[in-house]
Amino acid sequence: MTAQVDLDNLELTDDPEVQNAVFLAAFNSGKGAIFDSLYRDDAISNLTGAPRTGADRTAAITELLARNPKLDSTVKYAYVAGGHTSLIVVDFRLEITGDDGKPVRINGICTDVLVRKPDGKWIMAVDRPIALETIPL
Repeated sequence: MTAQVDLDNLELTDDPEVQNAVFLAAFNSGKGAIFDSLYRDDAISNLTGAPRTGADRTAAITELLARNPKLDSTVKYAYVAGGHTSLIVVDFRLEITGDDGKPVRINGICTDVLVRKPDGKWIMAVDRPIALETIPL
């Protein structure tokens, strides 16, 4: 699915495919502040290899995205409980320069939990990617 995403006005809708498109556009922008804006202040993410929250998460995500990784993902399934909590699972493919300076592709699965804010918009509460395979490019 191709969705038009305005990076200045990110909005996570009820449609998991559109949510996925928004996450991809924000991540692939290379701008950590844009991607981090999709998280609650107290959200937990292990995107950078360790569980992080708050300012620590923001700094780690900003540093990671400054390396210009490219992400692609496909929604495997999505469930909404009570109209206010959403579980989304995606398969992902991440191309990034490894610590040794060589490009790699990381394939994995990511479990995301989103919650609906009082204004009706969704926001990330938990971001849990798990690398399953790393392939030198």
